[in-house]
Order: sequence, then structure tokens, then C-alpha cells
Amino acid sequence: MRHRKHNHQLGRKKEHRIATMAALSTALITHGRIKTTLAKAKALRPFAERLVTLAKKGGLANRRLAASRIRSPEAVKKLFDERASEFTDRNGGYTRIYKLGNARIGDAAEMALIEFVPANDPGYSSSRRKGKGKGAKKSAAKAGPTPAKEGEEAGKEESATATAVAEEEPKAEAAEPAAEATGSEDAAPEKPEAEGGEAEKK
Repeated sequence: MRHRKHNHQLGRKKEHRIATMAALSTALITHGRIKTTLAKAKALRPFAERLVTLAKKGGLANRRLAASRIRSPEAVKKLFDERASEFTDRNGGYTRIYKLGNARIGDAAEMALIEFVPANDPGYSSSRRKGKGKGAKKSAAKAGPTPAKEGEEAGKEESATATAVAEEEPKAEAAEPAAEATGSEDAAPEKPEAEGGEAEKK
């Protein structure tokens, strides 16, 4: 059954499509970069990368398989002898597609460049900002308060203790005159008692 087998049809029958892929892959191996339509470039990418995988494996059987698909002995020789050594340290992703802004004159087809990735290419760096999603918030909550938040909390605690001390000082000052007043009241009644004792002595 051919269910879900309708990718990259390119408006051609099977034989015509295979011949187109063979011609495009031969040109790509020979020149390293070709200009074609975006649809053909996307169809060529998996076809060409499978050929590079065969070349990396090496051997007579894989060479014959590549020759049956490319149909060009010169391209097969260049692929196995030159191109394969460039991708020894790369696991997949041997080609790259650039979209071109200008459409083809006549049918306005979207154009693209497809090329082999250089051996010393570092690749693209991620442009997404890290630590901006929900996961970052959860991890920050698990990690605990930050030093800035800890400093704010310590400042709040210090201010609370300072206000409590400031409130206690007036109360202590008000308590001291009250104690003095009570002390003077207690001392005042002693005089009449002393006077009464002196009178009794007289």
C-alpha cells in the first residue's frame, strides 16, 4: 500500500522523478552548491544525504549502490574519495538550504540554494533566550529566594525591630516619672509617724 507516500512528487512520474534526483545530486556532488527551486531542493536533501552515508560506510557494495542511483562514475568517485572524508566527524545534516527572495521569471517559482556543509562549519547557535519560560520560574521558586530578596527581607526585619525599640523607649521614660511619683508618695507619710513618736517621747 502507498499510504502517505505523496511527499515531493514534483509533478512527475516515478521514473522521471528518479532521473531528476540523479541529475541534481550529480550536480551537487560535482559543484558543491547548486541553485534550483525550493521544492526540488527539499526533495534532493534526503536523497543526497543518503548517498553521503553510503560513502562514509565505504566498500564495493555501497559504491555500486551509489552508482545505481547517481548514474555518473565521476560523481561516485568524487563522492567516495573526496566528499566522504569531509563528514567523518558529522552525524547527519550534510546539506544546507538557503531560500532566495527573488522568484523565477516566468512561473514565479520560489528559488533556493542547496550546498554541502563545510567540514569546519561550527553550525548555527541557538537564538532563543534561555530562562524566560515557565520552567525557569518553577526552578527559581525551587531554588529559593535570591540574594536581593533576602536583603529586602533583612531590611524589613531591621526596620520592624527599630520601630519596636522606638515605641518602647517613650513607654520606659513615662514609667520612670510614675515610679518616682509613687516613691515620693510612699516617703511622705513617714514624717507624721516620726512626729507622732517625738510627741509621745515628750
